[in-house]
Amino acid sequence: MADYRETYQRSIADPDGFWRDAAAAISWHVAPTRILDDSEAPIFRWFPDAELNTCYNALDRHVDDGHGDRAALVHDSPVTGVTRTYSYGQLRDEVAVFAGALRRLGVERGDRVVIYMAMVPETVIAMLACARLGAVHSVVFGGFGARELAARIDDARPKVIVATSCGVEAGRVVAYQPMLDAALRQAAHRPDRCVILQRPEQPVGVLAERDLTWAEAVADVAPAECVPVRATDPLYILYTSGTTGRPKGVVRDNGGHAVALRWSMEHIFGVRPGEVFWAASDVGWVVGHSYIVYAPLLTGATTILYEGKPVGTPDAGAFWRVAAQHRVTSMFTAPTALRAIRKEDPEGKFLFPYDLSALRLLFLAGERLDPQTYRWAGDLLGVPVIDNWWQTETGWPIAASPRGIEELPTRPGSPSVPMPGYRVRVVDESGNDLPPGAEGAIVIGLPLPPGCLPTLWQDDERYVRSYLTTFQGNYLTGDGGRFDEDGYLYVLGRTDDVINVAGHRLSTGAMEEVLAAHPAVAECAVIGVHDPVKGQAPRAFVVLKSGADPTGVEADLIARVRTEIGPVAALRRVDVVPALPKTRSGKILRATMRGIADSGDAPIPSTIEDPAVLEALRPLLHP
Repeated sequence: MADYRETYQRSIADPDGFWRDAAAAISWHVAPTRILDDSEAPIFRWFPDAELNTCYNALDRHVDDGHGDRAALVHDSPVTGVTRTYSYGQLRDEVAVFAGALRRLGVERGDRVVIYMAMVPETVIAMLACARLGAVHSVVFGGFGARELAARIDDARPKVIVATSCGVEAGRVVAYQPMLDAALRQAAHRPDRCVILQRPEQPVGVLAERDLTWAEAVADVAPAECVPVRATDPLYILYTSGTTGRPKGVVRDNGGHAVALRWSMEHIFGVRPGEVFWAASDVGWVVGHSYIVYAPLLTGATTILYEGKPVGTPDAGAFWRVAAQHRVTSMFTAPTALRAIRKEDPEGKFLFPYDLSALRLLFLAGERLDPQTYRWAGDLLGVPVIDNWWQTETGWPIAASPRGIEELPTRPGSPSVPMPGYRVRVVDESGNDLPPGAEGAIVIGLPLPPGCLPTLWQDDERYVRSYLTTFQGNYLTGDGGRFDEDGYLYVLGRTDDVINVAGHRLSTGAMEEVLAAHPAVAECAVIGVHDPVKGQAPRAFVVLKSGADPTGVEADLIARVRTEIGPVAALRRVDVVPALPKTRSGKILRATMRGIADSGDAPIPSTIEDPAVLEALRPLLHP
């Protein structure tokens, strides 16, 4: 087996040959003879003359190969007490029927379908049904407010909207229908029909004339066969969270997406057909699209759809129960989830009742992984903990330790090394490469590999302006970082998380690493706020572990930053708080905190998990 360096170098020196070989793992209606179309650079297209169907590759192919009885999808819902397993044959049949229902409602190849649903199997079925027809799905995170949903409806202009009547969380039920109704009153676009999955926890009493239930939609319908589409046709639109004005719709194509995700599942995540993979995320986010739905099914693995939380459903052992019960071999979650578990159960006592002997690997992404959480998880689980870094726009990891190629050692604070196809550079403000150890902007040389966004939905100009103009010939990630002498990448956070203190550029991420190393600290955030003398000054907010003694912690943390980073860091204030404001995907709302600190106000993202946490912090941010 080739080692990492040999594999990576081949992907850069011979991208056509590399991705042609990777494409052999996909079943094509028309196999590609051209690999990359660069005729409209800086917009590139992969496999431009090929045709395929993503749903066929995710479901039918495995059934046709004799694996119809293999478990495809396990829905585990501690909030409703329901667990259900779908075989590949069962899932294929249900998808074909719902695709027939959509076709009967007028959905054809190229039409858009907005999916506004909870973490239920029908959400995956609806996504795959769109793919089966060659339609374009746009999943909007369940529970998004009416304004954000309306903006996405107006941008995607769906023929049909599919929704659940409600979402179910620990201790509460969230009604979706009122938000959908309000969004449709605000939106200029009108879908032809809305299909509502009635959940028993809170069904809709009276449906509007445009609405029909899921049961009504599938009644007496003829199953639909797979519709071949061009590899360059869009599979889905996923709107980036927290947008203002016209939302930014990331487009994912069919061909490059299938090739990249199938390759990544085996070579990065080390998952083989028939194994159980669990991405503890939500289908409304890119991780859910890539690694709950598409990559495991393209591989022929079993995927877990979890409707619960890391803590509170019912306790801090929830993740370990799921992993043990379903014999998960590889798991993927966010550092924030582990920090929540660690805060409630720092000694890992809730792990002891469970047999995790099947678990080989734990992957983490979505928020910077601090070395303390990295070590805690590794010590607790006794398996490699692998940080990986990527974005909604890329759809699969930019940097990781590729367990299916070579078991590269991991390093605390680093998502390891660039993955094949990604020409990652760290540059200064003029676009010049920086030496190892020097911090700068992280960019990726064009063309981006298959699976990354080819453009934004109906807006090539905005795509080029937003991502490709700052450093010509490169994609701007918006993150800053550095390489070490061995080629390991360190991602220090968004470039706007670099603050200027009296002319010194300092990384708030570096300060957070120092704070997180304190034995009492479970979680932390550092932001830069206006200072009349220095320009900016750092402010720190920390959440302590359950049972930790707060006495002297603030002074100790200030002293640690002064010692490890230097007096220039000028950290003089640390506040101990009960919780940090986050999005539902686990990202800390640092930009919102900065806005409140500097002006007393800031737009509150629709993705916020608990607005009360931010409101409680407001007096500290802006007295």
